Amino acid sequence: MQIRGGVVKGSAGLSAVRSCLLLFLIHMMNGAPGEAKRAYGGRAQSRRAQQQQQQQHPVNSERVEGAESFPLDFTAVEGNMNNFMVQIKNLAQSLYPCSAQKLDQDMKLHFLKNASVTCNDGSPAGYYIKESKGSKRWLLFLEGGWYCFNRQTCDSRYETMRRLMSSTKWPQTRTGTGILSPQPEDNPHWWNSNMVLIPYCSSDVWTGATAKTNDSDYAFMGSLIIKEVVNELLTKGLASARVLLLAGGSAGATGVLMNVDSVAEQLVSQGHRGVQVRGLADSGWFLDNKQYKHTECLDTISCAPTEAVKRGIRYWGGLVPESCRQAHVGEEWNCFFGYKVFPTLKRPVFVVQWLFDEAQLTVNNIHLTGHPVNEGQWRYIQNLGQELRSTLADVPAMFAPACLSHELITRTDWLDIQVKGTSLPRALHCWDRSLQDDNNNNNNINGSHGHQKHKTPPARGCPMHLMDSCPWPHCNPTCPTIRDQLTGQEMSVIQFLKHLGFDVQKMAQQQGMDPRTLLGMLNNGN
Repeated sequence: MQIRGGVVKGSAGLSAVRSCLLLFLIHMMNGAPGEAKRAYGGRAQSRRAQQQQQQQHPVNSERVEGAESFPLDFTAVEGNMNNFMVQIKNLAQSLYPCSAQKLDQDMKLHFLKNASVTCNDGSPAGYYIKESKGSKRWLLFLEGGWYCFNRQTCDSRYETMRRLMSSTKWPQTRTGTGILSPQPEDNPHWWNSNMVLIPYCSSDVWTGATAKTNDSDYAFMGSLIIKEVVNELLTKGLASARVLLLAGGSAGATGVLMNVDSVAEQLVSQGHRGVQVRGLADSGWFLDNKQYKHTECLDTISCAPTEAVKRGIRYWGGLVPESCRQAHVGEEWNCFFGYKVFPTLKRPVFVVQWLFDEAQLTVNNIHLTGHPVNEGQWRYIQNLGQELRSTLADVPAMFAPACLSHELITRTDWLDIQVKGTSLPRALHCWDRSLQDDNNNNNNINGSHGHQKHKTPPARGCPMHLMDSCPWPHCNPTCPTIRDQLTGQEMSVIQFLKHLGFDVQKMAQQQGMDPRTLLGMLNNGN
C-alpha cells in the first residue's frame, strides 16, 4: 500500500482503512461512554476542577441528534476526556493504516479571487481555511485588533501594526486555538467543523465598503471582505451547510454584530435558505459611557469610544445593519455598541463578555499599571461591571465572568473558565441544542428578531444565560491567571485586589460580614 499526497493507493489499502475506521467507531461506541463521567463544563480533569469533580456524582449527558450533529459527540466524555483521548490515540497507533498518515491540521491561506476587494494598503484580502469533508457545520472567525479613524491614526497604525492593514507578510498557514482548534480535547463541540479565519486588515471594525483610489490614502472594505469570503466558500461546500457560525473577538466581535444579518440575507438571496446563520460575539460589547478622565481624541487608545466611532464611520464609509440604521437615523454610530444594535438583529447571537474588560477600561482611561488605583478609580471599575450586567440582562444566550481580561473563545485555556459551574463550550453546546430543537428557520426574514424567535427553554442542566453576580474583578475563582503588567509575575487574588485599591475592612462592612470571613472567601477563590 502506498500513501501519496494524502491518498491511499490500492484496494487493499482502502479495505484496511475501512476496517480501521470500523474498529475505531466500535471501540468508541462500546467502550468509552461506559467509562465517561460528566463534568459541569471546563477542561476535562483540569487541575482546577479535579478536586471538585472527585466529590461529584456523574451526571448523564444528553446527545445532540438531528441533521447538524457531527459524527462523534464528545459531550458524554468531557468529564474524563484526557484518559479517553489517551485510549483513542493508543488505538490509532495500533492500527497501522490510521496512524501511517499525519493529518495536516493547520488552516491554509487563500487570497480572494476578486482582486478589487483589498486590505487598507491595496494588497489582496484573504482567509485561512481547514476543510472538514462531510461536516455540515462552518465556523467563520473575524479577527480583531482595534481600528483607526483618520489619516493620522491610520498612518501610525501602518507603521506599527502593518499586518493589520496589509497582507504582504501573512504566513501561509495559521494554527487554530480555542474554538478554532481541530483537537476534540481542546474544542469538544466544534472541532470537526470547517474552520475559516478571516484576518483583519481593513481597520474599520468590519464595516467599510470604500476602495482605495488616487484621491484616498487607504481602502476600507471590511464588510465587502466578509461578503467575498462567503461567496468563495459557497463553492467549497458552504452551500450545503446546516449551520454557519459567524464568530469574532474584540473588533471582530463588533464585526459579528454588524454583519450577521447581512451574511444570512446574502445566503437567502442566492437561494441557500437551508443554512442557519448564527453569531458569536466575544469581547465586543462595548459601552458608550463617559471616560474616567476625559482626554483629547488624538489616538485610538485615548479617544472616547463615542467620538472615535463618530469619526471612524465617516472616514470608513461604514455600513451598519439596516434595521439598526432605521432606528438611529443620522446617528448610526449608535449601532457600534452592542446593547443598542442587539435588539434590532434578526439572527440569534451568543454574547461572551468579561464584566471587567481590559479594552473597555483602557479607552475609559483606567490603566492598571504602576501605582494602585485610588478610591475613585475603584468605584468606577465596580460601576462598569454593574453597567455591563444591566445591558446584558435581557440577552438570552450569554457568558459573562467577573474577570479582568479581554477575549476568550480563542484562548488555549478557554475550557477552564466557568460561570456558576458551567464552561463556555458547554454553554455554547446548550445554545446549539436550543436552536436546533426550535423549528423556526433562522434565515426566514420576517421582521421578527432571531433572539426572540427562539423560545425553546434550555434543557435541564444545560444553561446558556450565565453571568457572575459577585461585585469585583477576579471574584470568580476560575478567572485567568493574573500577572503584574510591569514585572510579569503572577499575583494572588488578594495581591491583585490590593493593587486595585481594595479595602478589605470597608468592603466587608458594605457586605455585612466580618473582615476575616471576607479574607477567607477571597483566599479560597469564592
